[in-house]
Amino acid sequence: MILCLDAGNSRLKYGLVEGGNWHAQGALDYQDFDKRLARLEPMPTRIVACNVAGEALRQRIEALAARLDLPLNWLLSSIAACGVVNGYESPGTLGADRWAALIGARGLQPGPLVVVMAGTATTIDALDGKGMFLGGLILPGLSLMRAALAHNTAGLPHAAGHYRPQPTNTDDAIVSGAIHATLGAIARIHATLDADASCIVSGGAAAELAPHLSLPHRLIDNLVLEGLARFGQSAAA
Repeated sequence: MILCLDAGNSRLKYGLVEGGNWHAQGALDYQDFDKRLARLEPMPTRIVACNVAGEALRQRIEALAARLDLPLNWLLSSIAACGVVNGYESPGTLGADRWAALIGARGLQPGPLVVVMAGTATTIDALDGKGMFLGGLILPGLSLMRAALAHNTAGLPHAAGHYRPQPTNTDDAIVSGAIHATLGAIARIHATLDADASCIVSGGAAAELAPHLSLPHRLIDNLVLEGLARFGQSAAA
């Protein structure tokens, strides 16, 4: 039984997986995640984790592993793993969560893919049909775009509008603008791949974004956990 941990910008997501089957998944605040994970049932036999939340979180996860007497494997970006080849100029500088998402996406669906992680930031990455990561984009997430307008302009509100193809009020214009901008970025990355490329969308804002995508796509919960599970299973083989 593997405990997969995705330490992201705002929350820690976890999953218990065995033989490709998920026994549990969830998200925890950072305040007391270690106490709650120490009471998990069934107890895992090892931990696989990735971290983009800083050194203090890394140390807390390592302390948790030591307290439970469990081996801990960190997923770090590398030149290649689990059928994915890293095309970044400096492979080790790719965010571990993006690398995990690419591994998870490749395991779930072969062929050319646009991999979208819609969270605090939105990442839009291109995988070709052979599993080569060709590069991608990082842009503010939908909520961050809306907040930036409210914080940095005198006359624009914290928008509580709705998506409209052609908005006719300010709140809708802000909400729709963030979605249109993200959809446009996805379309431009999709255009760099084969015409039959599809898309996997994950992250906290995925459900807000996905209904407006015109290209073939799948909505996947916890794509980073999927990648951690695949990495963990390959490391144990």
